[in-house]
Amino acid sequence: MTATDPKLAQKQAAAKAALSYIEDGMILGVGTGSTVNCLIELLPQVRIKGAVASSQATEDKLKALGIEIYDLNQVGVLDLYIDGADEIDAHGNMIKGGGGALTREKIVAAASKYFICMVDDSKIVDKLGRFPVAIEVLPQARSYVARELVAMGGDPMYREGFVTDYGNVILDTYDLDITDAAKMEAVLNNIVGVVCHGVFSAQSAHLMLKAGDQGVQTVKF
Repeated sequence: MTATDPKLAQKQAAAKAALSYIEDGMILGVGTGSTVNCLIELLPQVRIKGAVASSQATEDKLKALGIEIYDLNQVGVLDLYIDGADEIDAHGNMIKGGGGALTREKIVAAASKYFICMVDDSKIVDKLGRFPVAIEVLPQARSYVARELVAMGGDPMYREGFVTDYGNVILDTYDLDITDAAKMEAVLNNIVGVVCHGVFSAQSAHLMLKAGDQGVQTVKF
């Protein structure tokens, strides 16, 4: 991220607002992406015990700051997870996965008592789906899953040259009808060969920190 990013100041403001929710001695769940990177830069200002990272990229950034990394199996339930989103609606449902870390993100979100989503105001939508849904797929099942998605009205695009932290591939899928996010999440979960996908409804946010030109607004769901 560079200073020419027009949303950088908003992302930094959202990240700064998130610091007030982090308690001393906490093992924090940390997401992935440009807004989360702003948060990571600020974490030396708080006294956390360590972190559970939602991607290898995030883990590397945390380690570079001397923050201890915990395996989720070691810590069990987390009190707090902080992440961004590609889209978020008025109910806290999200599309995530633009960075390809959706599976680890969804696991950490599911294992956390509270999920704070930090976004700039460009990520707010009335209905999810303008941003493609990243679907992590076992390599052997790529063509089969793509056909199933086409049958649903979707337009899957293979993310070439990208492999997830778990060694799988991603189909970025456009034109899915996500009027009912919970229903779409369940339908996608039931396609054989799908490891995970970027519709976050069961793991929706509890609170949103929305940064705009007028500052940061706190929205509880």
